[in-house]
Amino acid sequence: MSLSIRVIPCLDVQDGRVVKGVNFQGLRDIGNPVELATRYNQEGADELTFLDISASIEGRSAMLSIIEQTADSVFIPLTVGGGVKSIEDVASLLRAGADKVSVGSAATTNPLLLDQVAELYGDQVLVVSLDIKRTSETASGFVLTSHGGTKDTGLDALDWIEQNQQRGIGEFLINSMDADGTRDGFDLELLQSVNSISGLPLIISGGAGKASDFVAAALAGANAVLAATVFHTAALSIREVKLAMSEKGIKVRL
Repeated sequence: MSLSIRVIPCLDVQDGRVVKGVNFQGLRDIGNPVELATRYNQEGADELTFLDISASIEGRSAMLSIIEQTADSVFIPLTVGGGVKSIEDVASLLRAGADKVSVGSAATTNPLLLDQVAELYGDQVLVVSLDIKRTSETASGFVLTSHGGTKDTGLDALDWIEQNQQRGIGEFLINSMDADGTRDGFDLELLQSVNSISGLPLIISGGAGKASDFVAAALAGANAVLAATVFHTAALSIREVKLAMSEKGIKVRL
């Protein structure tokens, strides 16, 4: 039996508030993270993802008190990332109530951390979040960035995925920097390129604007679809997205 496609609201957090911009720029205040998480839980989200977007840049760990409050308020899986660079960071997040931990920048600078996390906690807790943008400088045409998209690693995104996907990773969160916040649709070319070299579950993020965008991503091979702007602004509800997918024969949890 095929698994249901998951619909995941993403809460980008900065200074204790949910924020959102376009292409990782021009951030604006959206609201209280615990209140938003509670709302999405009630609306039928399958999971929630919290990303402390300035943690890596500022060299600090994710916001533990917000995670603790959210874990007490919602009853769906919670993935947390931002500034995770050690086993101690992972342990702190899991103790605070995270079900999964998202490792981003540290995955590119210290891939051995992924082995350690998987060995201690199992691959089911490990999500590797990759901020990817188009470039003419790599063979695949995609490059990995780090530190909230502010640094170009020079690493070919597809090469890195191919070489590191056996490190006990549970799933990849693929963030398209080019599509982020544009509402022009998910980057299906990026999704299909990653799918062609990886058998791991893929969460696609960046660019959702209408319900049909989620349908297209699911049909293109996404195991989960993640969005922020359309949910934060109530341009779309989680139920609308799920109904649109269900009508196309895509299995979802209604």
